[in-house]
Amino acid sequence: MKMIRLLIVDDSPTIRALIRQAVARAPDIEVVGEAVDPIDAREAIKRLNPDVITLDIEMPRMDGLSFLEKIMRLRPMPVLIISTLTRRGADVTIRALEGGALDCIEKPCPGNEDSFCELPERIRIASRANVSTQAARISTPQHVPQQRSTALAASGPSLIAIGASTGGVEALLSVIGGFPADCAPTVIVQHMPPLFTTSFAQRLNRMCAPEVIEATSGAVLAPGKVYLAPGGDAHLEVAGTREKRCVLKTAERVNHHCPSVDVLFRSVVRVYGADAAGVLLTGMGKDGAEGLLEMRQAGAHTVVQDESTSVVYGMPRAAFEIGAANIQLPLHKLTYQAISTPEPADGRPSRAKAVTGKLG
Repeated sequence: MKMIRLLIVDDSPTIRALIRQAVARAPDIEVVGEAVDPIDAREAIKRLNPDVITLDIEMPRMDGLSFLEKIMRLRPMPVLIISTLTRRGADVTIRALEGGALDCIEKPCPGNEDSFCELPERIRIASRANVSTQAARISTPQHVPQQRSTALAASGPSLIAIGASTGGVEALLSVIGGFPADCAPTVIVQHMPPLFTTSFAQRLNRMCAPEVIEATSGAVLAPGKVYLAPGGDAHLEVAGTREKRCVLKTAERVNHHCPSVDVLFRSVVRVYGADAAGVLLTGMGKDGAEGLLEMRQAGAHTVVQDESTSVVYGMPRAAFEIGAANIQLPLHKLTYQAISTPEPADGRPSRAKAVTGKLG
C-alpha cells in the first residue's frame, strides 16, 4: 500500500486538529507536516515532498489564492481547498477551483459537523488526479464567448444536459464559455456544496455569452439560458409537455450525490427522447453513466470528455466503458457544434462514432 503524504496548510489549530482526526484512521494517509501560512508551507513542500495539500484560503502573510497560483505555476500538485460556508468563502473558493484546486470541502460549523467525513476519500481521489492537465489549462486562455449563431442553434437539439464533478469548474468554464448567446436550453449538474453553486452560476454568467442562472423549480427552459442545479438536498429534473420547465425534487442521494447527474439525464429521456444532447465531463465515481446510456439508447447525441484532459477520468470512463457515448473528445474540442451536431459519417448524421476506445 502506497502511503499518501498529506500537508495541512491552515492558520487555525482547531481546523488542523480536525483534519488530522479525520484522516487518523485511514491506513493509507499520513500527515507529514503542518504549516500555519503559505510562507511556512513553501518551505514544508520543499522539505517534505507531499502528495496532497489541504489549503485554507484566508491566511496571514500571503492569501491562499496567491499561494495556489505559485503552486500551479512552479510545482503543480493536488490541492484541496478547506473553505468556510459563507458568500465570500464560496466566491473565493470558486476562483481557487478555476485556478487549479481540485476540490473544495466545507469547514465544520454548527449544522455540518460531519463535513470532514469524506475527507480521506477526497484525498485519495486527489492523489490520483491528472494535475498536469489542470496546470496546462490554467496557462491557456479561456474560450472567447461566441456571438449569436441562429442557424446552428436552430438546427441542434432542443436541450443540452451536462454533468460534471471533480475538475468540473474549469471544464465547464471552458465548455460553456464557447456557447453562443442563443444556445439551446442547457441544464447542468456540477457536484458542489450549497451556496457554492450560487457563486459558480454568477461566475459563469459573467464570463459566458448565454445567461447562466441557478435553477429554480418551475423555471421555463428557454433558448439562450443555462440552468445550474443548486447544491443541497434536491435533484434537478426537467418536466413538461408543451412548455418545458426545471423541477427541483427533494429526495435521497443517488450514486452518493444530490443533485445527481443520473436523475437529470433520466428526466431528459422522459421529456425529450432523441431531441437532446448529453455531455459527461471530468469527475470521480460513476454518476451520470447509466443515465447517459439511457439517453443514447433513446437516440440522443452523447459525448464524454477524454482521459487525457480529464482531471479525474471516473464518470467519463464509466460511461464510455458501458457504451453510453457516441463520441469521446478532449476538452478543447468539446465545442457547441460538437455537442449539438453529431459528426457526419459518409454524408449522413452519425449516432455511433467514437474517437478513442471501443464502444459496447
